[in-house]
This record gives sequence, C-alpha cells and structure tokens, in this order.
Amino acid sequence: MATRLHPLGVMLGLGLTIGIGTLSWTAPSEAQAKRLVDKRQEEKYAVERNAMVDKYIAPEGITNEAVLKAARTVPRHLFVTPQFRAKAYIDQALPIGHKQTISPPFIVSYMTQVIDPQPEDKVLEIGTGSGYQAAILGQIVKQVFSIEIVEPLGKLAAERLKDLQYTNIQTRIGDGYKGWPEEAPFDKIIVTCSPEKVPQPLVEQLKEGGKMIVPLGERYQQVFYLFEKQQGKLVQTKLLPTLFVPMTGQSEDMRKVKPDPLNPRIRNGSFEALIPEAATPESWHYQRQLTLMEGEAPDGKHFVTFENAEPGRFAQCLQAMAMDGRKIAAVNVSVMVMGKQLRQGNSADEQSALVINFFDTDRKPIGIVHLGPWQGSFDWQEVTKELQVPPATREAIMHVGLNGGLGSLSVDNIRLSASQRRN
Repeated sequence: MATRLHPLGVMLGLGLTIGIGTLSWTAPSEAQAKRLVDKRQEEKYAVERNAMVDKYIAPEGITNEAVLKAARTVPRHLFVTPQFRAKAYIDQALPIGHKQTISPPFIVSYMTQVIDPQPEDKVLEIGTGSGYQAAILGQIVKQVFSIEIVEPLGKLAAERLKDLQYTNIQTRIGDGYKGWPEEAPFDKIIVTCSPEKVPQPLVEQLKEGGKMIVPLGERYQQVFYLFEKQQGKLVQTKLLPTLFVPMTGQSEDMRKVKPDPLNPRIRNGSFEALIPEAATPESWHYQRQLTLMEGEAPDGKHFVTFENAEPGRFAQCLQAMAMDGRKIAAVNVSVMVMGKQLRQGNSADEQSALVINFFDTDRKPIGIVHLGPWQGSFDWQEVTKELQVPPATREAIMHVGLNGGLGSLSVDNIRLSASQRRN
C-alpha cells in the first residue's frame, strides 16, 4: 500500500515516523524547531537585504558589483540593537547606544565605492561603531583594521565580527585619529566619524597612491572629501554633503566651531550656496531625486524640485541641528512650496511635507511634527506654522520632500526661529 505524506510533514520536513500503510507524526525536538525558525528568519532577512539594495542603494548611483554583493550578503540586522531590528534594512541611521549610530546602508555603500576597494587591499577604518562598515569591507578586501574609541561599542563589535567569522578583520579600542602605525601603510582609509580636519597620522599612514574618504566640517555640517596621496601630499575632491556623529573624546571637545543648541537655524534655506564639483546645494544632506533649479525662484536665483514616480521611493533632503528642548518651547517654520500632481504613495504616511524629527541625548527619536501634507497642483505659496518641541529634545533633523509620495514638489526659502520656554 502506498503511504501518503501528511501536508504538515512536507512543510516541516521533520518529525515523521512512517509505518506500514499508516503515518504518524511526532513533535520536533527543540533543536530541530530552532533550526527551522532560524532558517526561515534568515530567508526573510535575505529578501529584505535584496529589497534594500534594489530600493535604496543601486538606484542612487552605487554600481560597484562587489559593493552591491556585500550589501546583499552582510546580515545588517545583527549589527543593530534588537529594538530596531525591524528597521535594519531601511535606509536610515539607527542608535546603537553610547550616543552613536549605525550609518544608513547607502552611506556605507557610497563610502566603500568611493575608495574603489580591491581584493588585495589593506584598509584602515576609523570608528568601528557597530562593525557593519568593517563587515562590508571584509567581504571585499584582504585585510581590515578598525578602531573604536568607545570601549563598550568596540568590545561588542569585536565579538560580533568574531561570531560571524570575519577572520580578516582586526579591531582595536583607542583613539582612531592616531591610526594604527604598526600595520601601516594602508591602501585605503575610511573615516566614519567627523573631524574638523584630516588627522596628520592618517596622512602619514596612507600609502602613496592610496585613497581616503573623510566627512569634514562642523558638528552638523559636513561634506565628504576624497583624498588621494600623490608625492606625499593629499589631493582633495569635494563630494556630497553628509551628516556624521563625531568621535567622542578630546578631538571633539577641542572643536573650534561648536553647535549652539539655544539658537537653532536653517543654513542655505534658499539653496544659493552650492558645491561646484557636485552641482548640488550645500548644507543639505542625503539628497534624493533633487534637481537644482535656476530662475523664477521666490527668493534668490535657485530653488529645488523633488520628483518621484515610484511609490515609497525617497525624494528629499535633510538638515540636522542642535536643539535644547529644556530651553526651547517651539520653533516657527516657514517655507515656500509649489506642487504639481502631488499625491500619496503606498500609504497616508507617504505624502509631500516638511517634517522635523526630535531626538534625545542618546539620539533616540522622541517626537515628530510637520508642515503639510500637500496634495494636488498649486503655484508658489508660503506655509508657516509653530511647532512644539519636546522638553527632552537635544537634536533635531528637518527633512523636506515627497516622503515616498508621487508628483513634483518645488521648495525655496526655508526659515526656522526658536521660541524660548518660559520658566
């Protein structure tokens, strides 16, 4: 007599006992059940990794096949804290503790692509953080040396990388701006925290002909610079505006220009200041599907237009600032906007707007306010609103754009002023 497999047995693939003409099923062992759950979880995360690359990385100009493969391979969800694991494959920074964050997937991919990693390269990374950037590099190059100044983060990253069997990655806890002299010279250097200028030890430890990418600038205003060492000197190329958490310690304390959390403001709100090499506005970070327009601007010569035809895809720019909610009760925001066929994307959350996210001292999100959403088609108009600030606020990020919505949004003359909290 033929024995027919129970559908549950086919699905689980375990725990079956077959008799003559009969079929019985016994409960899987705890180890078997765990392996099955782990396999299904990994399959789920693999799908999310591929979606991350297809949605946030490849469409934004990352073309290096080795970088794309690494982004599809490294289990980013294991590099974030458990409470943020559901957001691991979204293109955003996430807190990892000790006032530090894991960089967005695009930024990690961008920095990796810019230094043109090669299979035989020895790479130095300054600022291990979660270890995710080191893991991406470890998929591509021969050796990675990574330094973290925050001891608990450095220890956790080292354990994580060891557990994932990245045997070509070495880590150290210490001042990354001093480099790793006994392993120098390095073919490439990636600095994942923001100094005011390139530390001299890193210049000395970069191999002749080598490349180094560094986010330079003030605490909330940085620009990526690519440096190439030629005849002992650095030749620089100014790239995109960016936003990085600074390294903790003496170098950060000795910054000449420090943020003013009692007087937050928007820089380059009319988009007049430009980075010539990139043909893009200064001071605005993570620009997506943004076009710089010239002529017929409400204020000055330039304005920006965001356009999106794919529901859920980013079309935005953002700017961060220090903001002390203990002293600031509200911010008054105004902006000039013009819309053409504006409509929502996949959900009501995906609509054009100006949004401000508030963060506490540990860089955890604690609130969100907005102007908008805007729909339909309309000519230039000014929108003004007073927005309340949570008392626990220590930082804020403003982003303006389509937020996953569809159509065309033009923006100019963004202004922000603070109202002091009454005692």
